[in-house]
Amino acid sequence: MGEIAAIVLAAGKGTRMKSALPKVLHRIAGRSMVGHVLDNLAALKVAKTAVVIAPGMDSVAKEVAPHAVAVQQDQLGTAHAAAAARNVIGKIDGTVLVLFGDSPFVTAETIGRMVARREAPTSAQGDRPTVVVLGMRPNDPSGYGRLITDAEGNLTAIVEHRDADEQQRAIGLCNSGVMAIDGAQLWGLIDAIENKNAKQEYYLTDIVGAARARGGNAVVVEAPADELIGINSRAELATAEALCQQRLRARAFEGGVTLTDPASVFLCADTRLGQDVTIGPNVVFGPGVTVADNVEIRAFCHIEGAAIESGAIIGPYARLRPGSKIGRDAHVGNFVETKNATLGKGAKANHLTYLGDAEVGAKSNIGAGTITCNYDGFLKEKTVIGDNAFIGSNSALVAPVTIGAGAIVAAGSVITRDVEADALSVARGVQTDKPGWAAKFRAAREAFKKSRS
Repeated sequence: MGEIAAIVLAAGKGTRMKSALPKVLHRIAGRSMVGHVLDNLAALKVAKTAVVIAPGMDSVAKEVAPHAVAVQQDQLGTAHAAAAARNVIGKIDGTVLVLFGDSPFVTAETIGRMVARREAPTSAQGDRPTVVVLGMRPNDPSGYGRLITDAEGNLTAIVEHRDADEQQRAIGLCNSGVMAIDGAQLWGLIDAIENKNAKQEYYLTDIVGAARARGGNAVVVEAPADELIGINSRAELATAEALCQQRLRARAFEGGVTLTDPASVFLCADTRLGQDVTIGPNVVFGPGVTVADNVEIRAFCHIEGAAIESGAIIGPYARLRPGSKIGRDAHVGNFVETKNATLGKGAKANHLTYLGDAEVGAKSNIGAGTITCNYDGFLKEKTVIGDNAFIGSNSALVAPVTIGAGAIVAAGSVITRDVEADALSVARGVQTDKPGWAAKFRAAREAFKKSRS
């Protein structure tokens, strides 16, 4: 098998999205549409990738880095867009793929089948297909171009829906636009495409006719229609999100995960879940989450950029923000928020706590209402809590500060200095008691109330 290169067409403005954000940057399961496409290509050892963008799409160039970008100066059709990648791709002794940045669900397996078909000899002389077109059979083919094949299964033409006659419109095999093309012939074929149409644009679909005119041939590889949905509106984006979530939940089930209410759990494309993980209702995963085996995540948690080790219990109503590392058998309970914080093995923060820029040692206990005061309006500082420490309820730990191993911080303390190991630290106002004062206060207030009636 020869080299593989890929051209990803991502210059469309997506006016139907009604957004200042380029269409291909809208996210599905936490990943941009074009990011899904590039991720699906990653398994194929693609030698060169060019993402074709329009002028001013710096945000897309940043998103796809380190992949190269090519700028299509004028929007003159799909063949014109592919031609913009000429200087990046060059001549390839193998196969060049053409995909679309707003079609995120074409799987690596499907792309691999296209490449294998393009590289497979079709005759005893070793001839290979010049063009492979990815086809589908949607339930409603209206609007799609039809793939016309001969008795041997060769693709003879792609006919747009508006140009098709009644017999052609009865064909269920439709064009997705995704192609695999002989790299040695690609640029010559594109140069042969003309713009003799109503829009005076250069259409990549005409490459089939150009290949046949030069003695080459084209064939079709089919894929499920739900791999080939394009996304042009917010409604279609929502449909794509729902489809992606179904796939991610199915993958979780296959991996040994229990979802007690699957429809209310939202996963990210990069969520990694171990075996025997149990996830309760209304849990949302943002990007960058890894969960080890035997973890329980209870209802109404939001987790992003976090790593959770085996045996941990999270929630309910916990929020783990980026940089959170929850150790083996640790507990993060209700209304606890962590950010850039590490909890050691068996550590517990069971309720009403904020741990930001913190290290909590193994088996330490963080009482309710504890806050690591990590930000002074200018800089963020770190709180370090040693192993087996006990932080009493309603304590404020003013960073930078270190609480030694085995130390106890009394409830209600505001800690501004380091605490030695095994020490008791009490930092709160002195309690003053006035016997009988409450009864005298009530009597006085009652008399005052009666005097006003």
